[in-house]
Amino acid sequence: MDWSPLLISMKTSLSATACALSLGILAAWGIRGLGGRLKAILDVLFTLPMILPPTVLGFGLLLLLGRNGPIGRAFLSIGVRIVFSWGATVIAATVVAFPLVYRTVRASFEQIDSAILNAARTLGLSERSIFCRIMVPMSLPGIVAGAVLAFARALGEFGATLMVAGNIPGRTSTIPIAIYFASEGGDDGRALAWVLIIVAISFTVILAMNWAGGRGRR
Repeated sequence: MDWSPLLISMKTSLSATACALSLGILAAWGIRGLGGRLKAILDVLFTLPMILPPTVLGFGLLLLLGRNGPIGRAFLSIGVRIVFSWGATVIAATVVAFPLVYRTVRASFEQIDSAILNAARTLGLSERSIFCRIMVPMSLPGIVAGAVLAFARALGEFGATLMVAGNIPGRTSTIPIAIYFASEGGDDGRALAWVLIIVAISFTVILAMNWAGGRGRR
């Protein structure tokens, strides 16, 4: 049995989780200081990938990253092709996982008492120090939950990944793609094996999160 889809999925999910976590925390922090129509528009844009079908996201990424897209054309000019590469799998997984981190972390930030933040400002702390020393530590359970959700979502990503990265064995063939093509080829045994593997990974990750959350509360 070719185990490359497992390795590709784990590398892609971990990389996408790191990217989505960084971007989601920064987006949740940055949007707190905004107000009115701009905040509402940005909130919709940040949440939109969670609602749109993955194929729509994949088509949008193709328009941006493809040979004729603005980003893809710029990278092709320096000899780098984004689509149908492992990097494309990470980008697709990051896009679909980002809203989960953003919504979770934003909710955690909004639960922090504003009196604590105002007191810190009165004591002379900069906004950066407040973010690093107060907001992130107090929101750590939400950040961890967002990271776990992002990992699980990135691990199961299929539609957008297939459109922008394709099914290249040993490079872009993740577990969901391997399940699809094994089932299409009539190899139900191989498809079932991959299904059991991805369920076991997801179950273990969620179980570890619950265990860590219980220890944190105690």
